[in-house]
Amino acid sequence: MKVFEILKFNRELLDRLRMAGIRLDDARFIDLYTDYTTMLGDGCKVTYTMAVLAKKYGISERKAYSLVKRFKADCGQNIFGGGKI
Repeated sequence: MKVFEILKFNRELLDRLRMAGIRLDDARFIDLYTDYTTMLGDGCKVTYTMAVLAKKYGISERKAYSLVKRFKADCGQNIFGGGKI
């Protein structure tokens, strides 16, 4: 399958994600957010959690904070034809 074919097949979904402000590159950090919520649930401090995750995922602490902020954000748009997500 060609890249074009995959994009064409998923065009509607990709457009809706883009309209919601979702960056496709962020998908590779889904596990980071899962680890973040787990560590906070275990009682770790935010600063420590961000330092650990930044090192684990090979990114800066600033990037880790930015990712978590985006992942916590409410889409707030009718991107999938229903109400708020």
